[in-house]
Amino acid sequence: MSKNYFEINRATWNEKVKIHSQSDMYDLEAFKNGKSSLMSYEIKALGDVKGKSLLHLQCHFGQDTLSWSRAGAQCVGVDLSDEGIALATSLSNELKLDAEFVRCNVLDTSEFVKDMFDIVFTSYGVIGWLPDLKPWGKLIAERLKTGGTFYMAEFHPIVWMFDYLEGQQIMKYGYMQEEVIYEEYEGTYANQNSKMTSKEYGWNHGLSEVVNALIEAGLTIDYLNEYDESPYDVLPDLVKTKSGMFTTKDKLYPLIFEIKATKL
Repeated sequence: MSKNYFEINRATWNEKVKIHSQSDMYDLEAFKNGKSSLMSYEIKALGDVKGKSLLHLQCHFGQDTLSWSRAGAQCVGVDLSDEGIALATSLSNELKLDAEFVRCNVLDTSEFVKDMFDIVFTSYGVIGWLPDLKPWGKLIAERLKTGGTFYMAEFHPIVWMFDYLEGQQIMKYGYMQEEVIYEEYEGTYANQNSKMTSKEYGWNHGLSEVVNALIEAGLTIDYLNEYDESPYDVLPDLVKTKSGMFTTKDKLYPLIFEIKATKL
């Protein structure tokens, strides 16, 4: 059944790419003119990537992949969306960057990408599209060279316990809920006034599931950090901080986490 879930999600993401590429949030013109889409803590985590090979999982339409390419990495980006990969490839060619893009389900990456990488990277709104994280951890380990680094920044599992469709937070879903979650709503996070209908199947994964999937795959966790700020204004009633991040008014729970791990 999950294959059908993925196909419905793929159709939705094909539509989202068209809207996101025109949105203020993704600011494609500024990106084309040299602005990096990466966050300062992501750059700090991976350091100098010049000459390193980097695999970006669930890369959307490639802005972060291409930002790593601009920083000197040799990049491959993978995504489920046909439109996302087409636009990413077009941008790479237009900007003359060293990146290639592959359309596939992230869990099938090893069938389509045979190279080994110094770095595997993924970020924001990625693992919630996967029903089981064990195969995800396994593919990360398969594609990493010995001594290679895995890094992810992601929304905190607590964030996904809430339903936001009525413009306010209502706690509705389990922290480690195994049942699939289906949502259908108008708009998308980068343009909530869009007339597109988002139809999405997703899954909630607690932090222990994320960490254990990586450990079981043979990775060593370097650190796990949680933060009460988000780089994106994607939830109702967030407050912008002086640093340009966004936080809830009461700061009662974390909004994002980051994990760095090594394949020894």
